Parts: sequence; structure tokens; C-alpha cells
Amino acid sequence: MEINQSLNALASIVLAKAMKDLYPQIILGESNVDENGFSYSFASDTPISIKDLPKILKQMRKNIDRNYLVKYALIDATAATKLFSKEKYKLAIIASLPQVSVVKFGEDFVDICPQMDIVKLATIKAIKLFNVSGVYWKNNAKNEQLSSITGVAFTNESDLNSFEQSLQERKERDHRKLGSELQLFTFDLMAGQGLPIWLPKGAAIKYEIDAYIHNLLQRNGYMFVNSPILGSKALYETSGHWTHYRENMFPALDVDGDIHVLRPMTCPHHLLVYQQKPRSYRELPFRIAEHAILHRYESSGSLTGLERVRSMQLIDTHIICKPDQIKSVVERCYKIINEASNNFGVKIYSVDLALHDQNNHEKFFKNESMWTDAEANLRKVLNELNIKYKEAVGEAALYGPKIDLQVETALGRIITAYTIQLDFLLPERFNLQYKDEKGLMQRPVLIHASVIGTLERFVSILLEQNKGVFPLWLAPVQVVIIPINPLEHGIYCEKITHELEQNLIRVEFDNSDDRLAKRIRDAQIQKIPYQVIIGDNEIKNNSVSYRKYGEQNSTEVSFTAFVKLLQTQIVSHA
Repeated sequence: MEINQSLNALASIVLAKAMKDLYPQIILGESNVDENGFSYSFASDTPISIKDLPKILKQMRKNIDRNYLVKYALIDATAATKLFSKEKYKLAIIASLPQVSVVKFGEDFVDICPQMDIVKLATIKAIKLFNVSGVYWKNNAKNEQLSSITGVAFTNESDLNSFEQSLQERKERDHRKLGSELQLFTFDLMAGQGLPIWLPKGAAIKYEIDAYIHNLLQRNGYMFVNSPILGSKALYETSGHWTHYRENMFPALDVDGDIHVLRPMTCPHHLLVYQQKPRSYRELPFRIAEHAILHRYESSGSLTGLERVRSMQLIDTHIICKPDQIKSVVERCYKIINEASNNFGVKIYSVDLALHDQNNHEKFFKNESMWTDAEANLRKVLNELNIKYKEAVGEAALYGPKIDLQVETALGRIITAYTIQLDFLLPERFNLQYKDEKGLMQRPVLIHASVIGTLERFVSILLEQNKGVFPLWLAPVQVVIIPINPLEHGIYCEKITHELEQNLIRVEFDNSDDRLAKRIRDAQIQKIPYQVIIGDNEIKNNSVSYRKYGEQNSTEVSFTAFVKLLQTQIVSHA
């Protein structure tokens, strides 16, 4: 359900008016509108919680029913400063503006709002308030903390009902909810914010993904290396990250006078691998990969389950190649990503060509010829491969443009799942060279490629796209053994459990005292692909009766045939 931006902008102002009616002493912050509706921030000495939302919504509807005429005006900053003299957050907004657009309705209510074509409050026919939460002014943790109310508005009740249904679907798909229910991962403040702890079932998924990507890269000519999780200050000064990426690094460690940091990326280490001996054009493309642990500082307000964390694992790859190999290398990277994406069943939302902002010299190196060449190269590759994309100015990495493959989260955010980055800068800063066909030394090009991104973010994507239902090969528990009577049938169940383990099948034996119906229901809730029910008949026949997840009918086969069935499906990634 698409959100009407103008309608929700007006609804946020109606919320501000209701807040002022009910709590005259509050200080209004600002309105925001996005694809999920509206929000309005404020400061209040009176605690306002979710329990107060019905009262606030009632006041909003009362004002809407009065059908005030909505008037817009454009006033100069001096007049605006006088008008909002008691609203410090409004004054902060006005301070940077020559003119201010305001909206007026009711007897004396005025707020900052863009001019729109909606002139009657009665246009808002359906409205809902969701939550009250804490936010920082301007989303900056260094600023004051305010409260914020979120909501959504529509022109009819039917659209609101459809939107609420979609919200419920999003909640069911939220990887944080699924991760908790399926016992995959946890976060504990004793360990630290943004530092995920993989529980046994989650670790099983992670290791399967890890192994799959490892094999995929090996089949495509990558050599695996291993480098330290620390890097020296000198290393990151050479790469430029110390200057341009410092705010995303953890604080430096001073050990015996040597300054080190937890590495946020592996590319500088991998360039040191390339430099270990003179290189010939015959060795290019030079492909290396690593199962790397990285640490990046993310503000506490931006941490979102596995989607955004401070400690992460990345199967990172770098290709050093000749300039005339760029197209073939990028094309091959794209095909590898597509193969992985298809095997995991991940749906790509869009492809972005991330470009630099030539006016931002803090985030991007000032070298226009480098950027022009690099961006032209990637644009050419995308065009020649007939890949539909959009350009995103200002979203490039500090050292070069990139291709970002985006996915949509359950909360409606668009995030980067895979990336291919072109880099002319780091080879220059590390003085990378190779000897060409004529014996002359040349500068190679570096391509950063991430097949699935971080394992943390990728698992969050998988959970939200498949609702926690994994294919057999990837499922954290592949089979659950459920005896009809644990006392009478337990010995046989223990035997086949052990044999499945010997065949590297991830299996659980549920010998709890719960009723059979509850044990079967629990297996369904855990989304286990195969539920094996064992009774007298199965013991007599040395067989199993299995039921697949989501099905009602059972099938009886010999135990040997069952093991072969599982192995065949696992090998084929079914």
C-alpha cells in the first residue's frame, strides 16, 4: 500500500496541533514522512507513553471533524523567528533558511510545513497512531533526546486496513522476531551492543552458507588467505581509511607504542599479499578471498538486529587485474553473485550504480580524473550487460564507484546485499605493479566484490524473504525424531538419531514428556523440514514414517531409503 506523502505530512501537523491542545507546555520538534507514514518529535516534561495515544488520536479526530480550512504561506526568516520565538527546535530549523513555508489552521495554530494542494483537514478520513519512542534531535546522538510519535493516514478506511495487514505481514517476516522464535541468535548487553551471539541453530546456518560460498569461489579461481583482525595505523593511513573512514572504526589500541585498530575491511591486508613478490601479467586476474571477521563502529541508534551490527563476518574477495580485464572480471563477479542469489532464493529489489559527489571532499578522494574513468568503466559494463540500474550520486565508496544490488527488508527498507567496487586509487597508494608483455611495469586495477555481503546481514535477508523456512540443506535442524511413546520407542529413536548424525544430518530427538500432538506442533513451529514419527510398526519394519514441513500426510520408507533421500536432497541443495 503506497503512502500519500502530502496527506501524511498534513496528518503529522494535525498530530502537532493535538499535542499542543493536550499538552500546552510541550516544545515541538519536527515532522518527518517516509514510506511507512509520519512521525513528529517533541520535548515534554510530562511523560507521554503509548497509553496516551488513544487520547491524542481522539483529539486529532476532533480537530479533523471541525474541518478547518488549511492555509499555506511563505514568510521571511525574521517573521518566522518572531512567530516561533518560544519553540527552540523550530528556531534551529529557521536559522539556516532565508524563507520559511508555514501552514495555518484553527484559531491560532501555525507550524512549519511545505505548501501542498490539500486545503481541508477532512481529506484525512482514516488515521492510526503506532508508537511513542525516543529519538535524537536530527538523528544525531550528540544532540538532545526527544520523544516521537509515529502514525499513518489515508483517505479511506479500506486503505488503512490493507496497510495494517501489510504491517502484520512485515512483523511476521521481521528477522529479529524469527531469530528469537527459531533460537538462531541473540544479543546480550554483557557481551556488548551490536555484537551478535550465534546460537547452535544459527551457527549451523552460518557455517553452511560459509561452506557454500567457499566452494563457489574456489570453483571460480579464488585463492583463500588469512590475515589479522588488527591493522596498524600506518596501514590505514596508506590506504586512506584513517582519514576518510575514521569515524566508522573502533578506538585505536596503543600497544607498546604501536597504534592498531580492529580492522573494518580486509582490502589493505590483501594488497600486502599481492606485494609479497613481483607479479607478471600472466598472473592476472589475481583473485583472493578470506573468511574475515570485521569490526565497524555503528551508533547505537542505528543497530538493527543482524542487519546492522558492530562485529561481522564477511567472505571478502579482491581481484587485481589489468585495465582491459575490467569488463570480463566485473561480468564474472556479477554471474557469481547471481548464481549465489538464485541458489539461496534471494530476490533482488534493484541495482544501483553508486557514484561520488564531486563536491564532497571529506568522504571522497579529490581526484576527478580517477572518478571519471572509474565511473565510466562501470557504467559501460552495466550497459553492455543490459543490466537495468539507477545512478546514486554520493553513495560510492571512498576509493571508487560500485555496483550495489539491493534487497527490501521486512520493514520496507532498501539495503545493499551484494556489491562490486571498482578501485583505481588503492593500487596507486600501495604502488601495486605488474610487468606487462613488453617487460614494462604497469599499474593494475583493484576490484572489491562481495558475493553475499556480511553473513549477519545475509541471514537477516534470508529469514525475512523465506519467513524462516529454510531448504533442507540449509535448515538448522533437518530432521526431528518424535517417538509416539518415549519409553517404548526411545531406544530405536536413539539408534536412528545416532546413525543420522554419523551421516552428517542435523537431527534432534524429542523425547520430552509432552503429548505427541504438542511435540509435532513444536516441530512445525520450528519449521523443521522432516518430522519422523516412530511407533511399533516402524520398529518392526526398521523404517521411519516422515512428514514434510507444511504437509499433513505421512510416508513410510525404510531407514536406509530415508537416509539416501536426505543425502540426495542436501547434495542438490534442494
